[in-house]
Amino acid sequence: MPGDPARITMYACGPTVYNPPHIGNARAAVVYDVLYRVLQRHYPNVIYARNITDVDDKINLAAKESDVPISAISERFAAVYHRDMAALGALDPVIEPRATAHIPRMIAMMETLLASGHAYVAAGHVLFHVPSYAEYGRLAGRTRDEMIAGARVDVAPFKRDPADFVMWKPSPDELPGWDSPWGRGRPGWHIECSAMIEQHLGDTIDIHGGGNDLKFPHHENEIAQSTCAHGGTLFCRYWVHNGFVEIENEKMSKSLGNVLLVQNLLQRFPGEAIRLALLKGRYREPISWSEGLIGDAKSQLDRLYGALRRLREVVPTVPCVPNAAFTAAMDDDLNSPQALAVLMELVTRANVATEEAELGRLKAALLGGGAELGILQQDPDAWFSYAATGAIDVEKVEALIAARTAARAAKQWAEADRLRAELTALGVVIEDGAQGTTWRTA
Repeated sequence: MPGDPARITMYACGPTVYNPPHIGNARAAVVYDVLYRVLQRHYPNVIYARNITDVDDKINLAAKESDVPISAISERFAAVYHRDMAALGALDPVIEPRATAHIPRMIAMMETLLASGHAYVAAGHVLFHVPSYAEYGRLAGRTRDEMIAGARVDVAPFKRDPADFVMWKPSPDELPGWDSPWGRGRPGWHIECSAMIEQHLGDTIDIHGGGNDLKFPHHENEIAQSTCAHGGTLFCRYWVHNGFVEIENEKMSKSLGNVLLVQNLLQRFPGEAIRLALLKGRYREPISWSEGLIGDAKSQLDRLYGALRRLREVVPTVPCVPNAAFTAAMDDDLNSPQALAVLMELVTRANVATEEAELGRLKAALLGGGAELGILQQDPDAWFSYAATGAIDVEKVEALIAARTAARAAKQWAEADRLRAELTALGVVIEDGAQGTTWRTA
């Protein structure tokens, strides 16, 4: 049960923005988007937070290689992430905190941990002392030796215990840094999420999500920090971890050269088909990405949209909500494969039903179930028109947007309007904001 049914709190670990998102990043976003939708059916106020990690050694390296501030890298790839997740139908979270905006909160949390004896300062670092928290390792179910080996970090000589982890580290002049009681430095990854959760959601949250790879050490470290910083108060009631995306039954990795970027997949497949492919397996289990998987998803969407096209003149029962079989599947630990089977059964029934009232109920159930899965969000004619013309050419869209940005900077308004019209003709909607121009498919 939630702590307060009138205010459900959910936090999902978001992207570290130094490169475009891959299909594994997309699976996490889609899973927690679906969970958010299901929770909204049950509760009137769901506070969904998904952070952006905008300070990290990989961001620092990318900024150094490009000779730009880290903000230039993080803003660029945060915009790419937003664009790609919108193309997959992911709703915006209610709160999207960024790590760099929460440095004071991180420092305050570390000061609390130091004062209570759960942390110490050594060689300009602030470290959490793992032996001070007896429950460490419970989430991951690992022994002490397994945890030390699994952390895969050097056992620095200034550590009191090999398992201790860094919350703050010194920054030389060439790296980003912030003033602190321990000198100029930057935060470790784990303290960032603990501080953002504390500031926006409170000491105890209902649900915390992330990929299986984050269970240890990231989530284990979050539990230790947050629990000890709040006097032993429970940090999280329910943990949710999604499985990996494998490529043709192989682990996706740069070394194997099989990393699939979302922006490249969107050049070949509709966003809804990619989304549905990611939902065709149980979220806790690994899913093997293949041409067959995405092909099956596309075929199922063709059938679903085909049914809605045949039902075009039918007035759906109001409100358009999923039927009982669909909600039972989704309430069973997000059993999306079973829920999809329910939708396909509705298509079969709609193909033979003749009574107007029955057709209205079937259309409402299709639309309601589709909304909860985040599919069937287009007009059927638009779906089939897209299928006939192919996916968006991402490189062309980006080039047109860059040209329009340049035209606006030069106050060439007629040229900027012409380029916008060209983007609209391609089925692209652009939005100008403080961080630049983002886009999505219409």
